Amino acid sequence: MRSQLPVHSDAAPWRDPRLSPTERAEALLPLMTLEEKVAQLIGVWVGASASGEGVAPHQSDMITELPPWNTLIQYGLGQLTRPFGTAPVDPVLGARSLAASQAQIVAASRFGIPAQVHEECLTGFAAWRATVYPTPLSWGASFDPELVEAMADRIGRSMRAAGVHQGLAPVLDVTRDYRWGRTEETIGEDPYLVGTTGAAYVRGLEGAGIVATLKHFAGYSASRGGRNHAPVPMGRRELTDVILPPFEMALRLGGARSVMNSYAEIDGLPAAADEELLTGLLRDEWGFTGIVVADYFAVRFLQTLHGVAADAADAARLALRAGIDVELPTVDAFGAPLVEAVRSGDVDEALVDRALRRVLIQKIEIGLLDEDWQELPDDVANLRLDDEVSQDVAVRLARESVVLLRNSGVLPLPVGSRVALIGPVADDPMAMLGCYSFPNHVGIHHSEHGLGLEIPSLRDELARRVPLLSHEPGCAITGEDTAGIPAAVAAAAAADVCVLAVGDRAGMFGRGTSGEGCDAVDLRLPGVQAELVRAVLATGTPVVLVLMTGRPYALGPEFDSAAAVVQAFFLGQLGGQALAEVLTGAVNPSGRLPVSVPRDGGGLPGTYLSPPLGRRTKVSSVDPTPAYPFGHGLSYTTFEWSDAGVVDPVDETPDAPAAWPVDGEVRVRITVTNTGDRAGTEVVQLYLHDPVAQTTRPVVRLVGYTRLPLEPGEAAHVTFGVPADLASFSGLSGRRVVEPGEVELRFGRSSGDPVATLPLRLTGVERQVGHQRELLTSVRVEPLVAVPHPA
Repeated sequence: MRSQLPVHSDAAPWRDPRLSPTERAEALLPLMTLEEKVAQLIGVWVGASASGEGVAPHQSDMITELPPWNTLIQYGLGQLTRPFGTAPVDPVLGARSLAASQAQIVAASRFGIPAQVHEECLTGFAAWRATVYPTPLSWGASFDPELVEAMADRIGRSMRAAGVHQGLAPVLDVTRDYRWGRTEETIGEDPYLVGTTGAAYVRGLEGAGIVATLKHFAGYSASRGGRNHAPVPMGRRELTDVILPPFEMALRLGGARSVMNSYAEIDGLPAAADEELLTGLLRDEWGFTGIVVADYFAVRFLQTLHGVAADAADAARLALRAGIDVELPTVDAFGAPLVEAVRSGDVDEALVDRALRRVLIQKIEIGLLDEDWQELPDDVANLRLDDEVSQDVAVRLARESVVLLRNSGVLPLPVGSRVALIGPVADDPMAMLGCYSFPNHVGIHHSEHGLGLEIPSLRDELARRVPLLSHEPGCAITGEDTAGIPAAVAAAAAADVCVLAVGDRAGMFGRGTSGEGCDAVDLRLPGVQAELVRAVLATGTPVVLVLMTGRPYALGPEFDSAAAVVQAFFLGQLGGQALAEVLTGAVNPSGRLPVSVPRDGGGLPGTYLSPPLGRRTKVSSVDPTPAYPFGHGLSYTTFEWSDAGVVDPVDETPDAPAAWPVDGEVRVRITVTNTGDRAGTEVVQLYLHDPVAQTTRPVVRLVGYTRLPLEPGEAAHVTFGVPADLASFSGLSGRRVVEPGEVELRFGRSSGDPVATLPLRLTGVERQVGHQRELLTSVRVEPLVAVPHPA
């Protein structure tokens, strides 16, 4: 339904599909009043509540009574915030309600421009009855970008079918301190793994027609003490070499069309006010042309939390100047304060026009200004957000994400054995879900609606496969009550094997042990769970320790007597099935750690990306060596790695390192054979070691990987083509360089388990590289003739 005002005619040039989006936007922009312009730069969160039971930081402080709906939309509206993700709503009814709102927005203003609708989608479309997928740490553990892309495609299709245009995902923060509550939202601690996986997610979402929003640009995950919103003590090199590459990869290799600012401040400058970051780097250097949206309330936070703005108008000025185009989640600083500041001359209207131009171009690109745009998506009556295809992707990703850390032979569980299932998360469906899943993020405030999905617990699924199963919780996830431990000990002592499931419950702002605002003072298991573990281990019954968590917890010497250790990072709605399948042997585990597992729960955690002095040294009594390193994971079969070498080396001088031109590529190959008696998947990893450089470098860092499924006795050649650009780093000048000199490429089962080392020499003169450098190592797998395997 459209207004009949002349300016609203379908014949207007800004509706002409024969013109480019830029030409159409330029035709419309001069026709708009200041109020109409500013209206396109705001979102409205009509479902938001000031009750304090919010889903965003300081929501109760920031949300005030909004004007009536008709007043809000009289000049148009830029975005609608989370119509599905604020309260449980039937998907079909929600889509119809959204369509009605869009019709009102179109009819109310002179130009009839629909709102761009955004939703959260980190672990699936954050809507009631939508599939809940594994968390990003599980994506990283899978080492399977292709499956992550398939997941994002399913998420995007469901959002598009409901009338949504933009998704606030993926999170590309490289975790730097596991105590940070949002560690569960990160893909891991390595920028290459985060970047390749994040770019795959973006391709899936964008390919389904949804604008992907990269979060959080930049530095949020490196806060002091792992505290949410705390200042970030980071130098420029760490920002350039560790934090920024995943964003570059997601933009160049994924095609993301939106970026969200970080809440963080780096060296005293909040990202939301950082013009060098949001304009100089992102747009001028990297060439980004999409929209930058504010993380929720981040514009006003420049005044209320950071203290760099005097009032709302000043905050709007700083954010616009820095490069933020749209204020989310709801109208505030970019509303009346911005209009008044422009009229008074305190804010240049050219800044408003710059942001508006980007917003209009994106709305045109996604079809909102086309003549055939319709409020109600096709076939809405059959809208279903949790179907068999989506569930299949969810369970496959969950299976691939389970990491077997240790196994003395107790796994798979022996058929016919008496199994005691112990632990506070063993029979808790919510223990499968991350904090940005709808049931945890929103549904917890609406328990009367139920979960909206079937989410079997580990106990449900294990009981289907293990007839002789007993269960005792032992203790709660949090709290000091140990009254249940004796019953758990008795159950374990009476069993042949004990499966002991401990871990987290995700929540928001202190309502969980993991999740946004749920930071930890150390990496010891929450509550009295460690006491439960010690008591059960003391029975002498073989114990399979299962960690269902949102971060890695310390596994020090007191856990060494566990017969097996399994790590799972919030596996999603079918995580119970995936875990039970791995424990019983129906699925051979193939996950690998996307984060290191520390051995000590105290002190400052450090990731594997450490220079020599960040490792164990003779000058400190603290040994930071992890219990299990990044990339570690075991299988129920065995693999032999052999015949590693450089393919067609340029310099074949005996005993000399092979030449690797600073502007070229080197190809290295290894043969992997499944020497066990069952099919399995090895994850082949390639690491770079740079022993001498002009600045300190990590001892090793990931530059290539692939999943390699092999039948018993089957072998394959794996060849990596590594561009020299991947050896680049921030040099003395602060610019990214490829430096000539000796390096090594190391094939490894993990970052701490090198199988073969290939010495190389980067040849030529020092070369400066920028945003257009090569970002990916190519992978080629050549199956070989199967060889006999042991009977």
